[in-house]
Amino acid sequence: MTPELTALALAGLLQAAQYLLFAIPANRELGTGYTSSARDRPPSRQLSQTTARLQRALNNHFEGLILFTLAVVVVTLGGKASGLTAACGWVYLGARILYVPAYALGWRPWRSAIWGLGFLATLTMIVASLT
Repeated sequence: MTPELTALALAGLLQAAQYLLFAIPANRELGTGYTSSARDRPPSRQLSQTTARLQRALNNHFEGLILFTLAVVVVTLGGKASGLTAACGWVYLGARILYVPAYALGWRPWRSAIWGLGFLATLTMIVASLT
């Protein structure tokens, strides 16, 4: 397996871990009656600040993972894997790991800088696939 595909697989596991980091406190805070319902109405209670941040970090990773997956696919299928694209894959993964506590703990402006590093790594992979 290429380093880029390994980073993608690990990013998928990170997504699952992020889901658990959010879902467990959300179930405690909102109650399983609400979280197991069809959620046709807003919850009667709000999430704590940290749990809400974990939810936003999770949603942000869903968004970032789409573009990163595209980058890995075009690099891999296009036969453009290189040391640069491998490094970018690991930078993306490292940035996404750091992003979770950065968002949950409100590290400003570092959260945005960490996000930007992962985004830049992803874009670099896509550009590298075109050369």
